[in-house]
Amino acid sequence: MNLESLFGLITKKLNSCNEWLIIGASGKSFPLQRGEIEFTFEREKIIFGFLSDAGFQIWRVVDCQIEPKKITLDLTRNFERELEKIRLVPRISASELSEAVELARLEKANQIARLIVAETRGTKLLRASLNEENGRFAQIIFEKFEKSDKKQIAVLADVADSATPENLLTTAIVWLAKLENRKKPIETVWILAEKKLYKNLRKLHALLRESWKSKICVKEISRPSTKAQREEILEVSPITFGNLWREKLPKISLTENTDLSETATEIIKLAPEKIDVIFTKHGETVRFFGLPFARIRRIAGGEKAWFGIEREKRILNENSRAEFFGLFENLKIYRRFDSPNKRHEFFRLAPEAWLESLLRRNIKLLDGNLILSPIHNQFRAANDKIDLLALRCDGRLIVIELKVAPDREMIFQAVDYWRKIELQRRSGNLQKAKIFGDLEISDEPTLVFLAAPTLSFHHDFALLAKTVSPEIEIYKFGLNENWRENLKVMKVSKVEK
Repeated sequence: MNLESLFGLITKKLNSCNEWLIIGASGKSFPLQRGEIEFTFEREKIIFGFLSDAGFQIWRVVDCQIEPKKITLDLTRNFERELEKIRLVPRISASELSEAVELARLEKANQIARLIVAETRGTKLLRASLNEENGRFAQIIFEKFEKSDKKQIAVLADVADSATPENLLTTAIVWLAKLENRKKPIETVWILAEKKLYKNLRKLHALLRESWKSKICVKEISRPSTKAQREEILEVSPITFGNLWREKLPKISLTENTDLSETATEIIKLAPEKIDVIFTKHGETVRFFGLPFARIRRIAGGEKAWFGIEREKRILNENSRAEFFGLFENLKIYRRFDSPNKRHEFFRLAPEAWLESLLRRNIKLLDGNLILSPIHNQFRAANDKIDLLALRCDGRLIVIELKVAPDREMIFQAVDYWRKIELQRRSGNLQKAKIFGDLEISDEPTLVFLAAPTLSFHHDFALLAKTVSPEIEIYKFGLNENWRENLKVMKVSKVEK
């Protein structure tokens, strides 16, 4: 099909709906009226224009797929230096969309309920619904008959395909705590998950206290395959705490080149007390109080730099120097504790990275006995970045998890990091990697430090902390609320379990 014919088809499709949703490759979306979307055919090229938050955008269409419910466009501009893929989706009202999503999730919940009854002998379904908090989980209750006794069991499953192991486990624990307080208490919860989620959930489950581990059962939903012609619920024995250390060791990934580039060195000189550099596999990320604003790569013996916030990037050269310094001046104005506009994106973005950058500069603000790994920001444990990794003066390894807003999953995110670090510590890999130079890591379990503004620990924190294995030693650091201005530790307490 020639481009002119394709242009005609695109125009016809667009005219079929008055309002469209534009969805970028990052997932960011915004609605536009048909009149705000412009397609033209010029010099044998399809030109696409639309109004966004950044002004009127103009792109050239490289490829296009027209489907009944969407238009997918491959776009380019700036002599093919910038590429983008977007989708145009006919927009229905928010209420219609919400209702359709809820119905689809409820149907999935009922499918799981029917599977439970079919797979589990002597059962009777009592209820299948979505959780009230966000409608992302199926909450199913069924009755199981054993001899002359009958027992109610609760089941939790992700029906939005968006849950993490930490998310599922915390939701199950909080729900079970409520069910146990009912007039007719329910004392067992099953968590059903598909293969990849199930695999990681089992490891997290192994970090629970035994009394909670016995009340929460993790099972796998097996999808139809060549071996199994229908869905099945599979169950294997839970992983014991001791068996966690038999896992195959993931490779430790460390950045080879940690010498500052000339470009990064010059940028740091602009505000050395506010700017730091994170080394990554492919170069350096320059941050202003934790907010990335420049990227540098070494290419063919030279250096190439880009600047901008989030996805908006420009090459740094003589022609763009004025724009770079304009960005830098705005960072100085708005990314500070006394910002004149605390709704400005430069103030709001990456708050945890802001806190991390302050502690990275001086970890002794948290604890005077800590030494931060000089290469902590390059360290990865099974593709996960630890907020901060430190060593106490006595050689004890510390995993530090930071939050600036209430997060129910905080404690399980931290203990999962603990498991990954502890696996590497027990194997001796961390000592071999010299992540603390020549300092020796003691042969004692890693500690967990949880740090957040005092009022920013989630209200379920105490309940969730009591479910964690006593083998994991956790400390809670309450920070002052105005930590951006002058970071202080207000209270330190050992988390009682």
